[in-house]
Amino acid sequence: MPMQAKFLRLSLFALSLVALLPQARAALEIQVTSGVRDPVPLAVVPFTSAQGDGGLDVAAVIQNDLEGSGRFKAISREGMPGKPNRSEEVSAPAWKSTGADYVVVGRVSALDAGRLQVDFDLVNSLTGVKIGTQRFMAGSTSLRNAAHRVSDAVYQKILGVRGAFATHVAYVAVDGAPPNQRYQLFVADADGANQRRILESPRPLMSPAWSPDGQRLAYVSFETKHSAIYVQLVSSGERRQVSARAGINGAPAWSPDGKKLALTLGGGSGNLDIYVLDLETQALTRLTDDPAIDTEPEWAPDGHSIYFTSDRAGSPQIYQIGVQAGARPKRLTFGGSYSARPRVSADGTLLGMVTLNSGNYRIAVQELATGAVRILSHGHLDESPSFAPNGATLIYAEREGDHDALATVSTDGLTGLRLKAPQDIRDPAWGPFIP
Repeated sequence: MPMQAKFLRLSLFALSLVALLPQARAALEIQVTSGVRDPVPLAVVPFTSAQGDGGLDVAAVIQNDLEGSGRFKAISREGMPGKPNRSEEVSAPAWKSTGADYVVVGRVSALDAGRLQVDFDLVNSLTGVKIGTQRFMAGSTSLRNAAHRVSDAVYQKILGVRGAFATHVAYVAVDGAPPNQRYQLFVADADGANQRRILESPRPLMSPAWSPDGQRLAYVSFETKHSAIYVQLVSSGERRQVSARAGINGAPAWSPDGKKLALTLGGGSGNLDIYVLDLETQALTRLTDDPAIDTEPEWAPDGHSIYFTSDRAGSPQIYQIGVQAGARPKRLTFGGSYSARPRVSADGTLLGMVTLNSGNYRIAVQELATGAVRILSHGHLDESPSFAPNGATLIYAEREGDHDALATVSTDGLTGLRLKAPQDIRDPAWGPFIP
């Protein structure tokens, strides 16, 4: 297949990527696919329960988060020498003998008006020193989120990197077979729990993108039989159409201040270029003007430039262009015949992408300072990378047999997991940190 045709097939606008899908209803299932050779051993002791907690096993959520990261290994509950709930109840020698380097203990307490309080302590069993303690408040419906926040705190205390367990992901699922397919836009916790369908349509939905405040999603919908871009409040479902211009409207990307969207527009001629749309004024600024395909914009974290994919050099490669008038694009990728779908880590140091490697489309990262590239995934058709807000992990879509699934991989390539569902799922977008 000619490379340009392959590029078009893999672009966000290629409807041929939509496969035939079986009817399904299920939460995402996590499978750990890889982890570090020497994961940190720890124990997560069952937390005390409280009236109004809905029976949620808070410790199990925390343990699943930490083990799912591939960087921790928890000892079984059967092997625990006791069930302490406070740091002063932890006998360091007893826990050290189990092989656990750290012990997480905690308790859930009921307050007034249905509120819940979650307290936890983190103890180094090698020294007996309490190295962390924190309190989170929750309602009966947000207790799982509080458990994820405990996981975030433990992860950061031990590894020195902020955890992203309390964040959310958005993705597209498709049920049914033509002509009765149903496209659904979902939001879920980062571990796949608490799935919530926020939109359903008989026509394609694609390219969800989170606003910086985590309150809105921009996406492409073909519900009118033509591509249009919508912005929707996740909490209420309220939405508005922001671009339905002639030709293609696609690949929305939020500016860091949440006031603008970078878009790919085709116009009446069908030639794709990058534009910036001011959401308040509807003012449209054209950034590229080239007969090549310019698509898949991504803002730099400082908001001063945009990364995008273009085949202006004969094959899809990634470029960067300033948002000021008269800026000229600069090519960033040179190592292969295909580099596309740029995504940038929050600190601006890593460029995530889809690249062609040994005849397979895989997820890679490039260090922007040095140009060094690391291939991270191992699939045949991996696409749609999206960074976790801590920059430590990417989520992406992969083809597993005859189904599409989601997967994650750490930016060092050492850890990964798969998020599976009976239906095909694709186009993941990892949401920001929420205060």
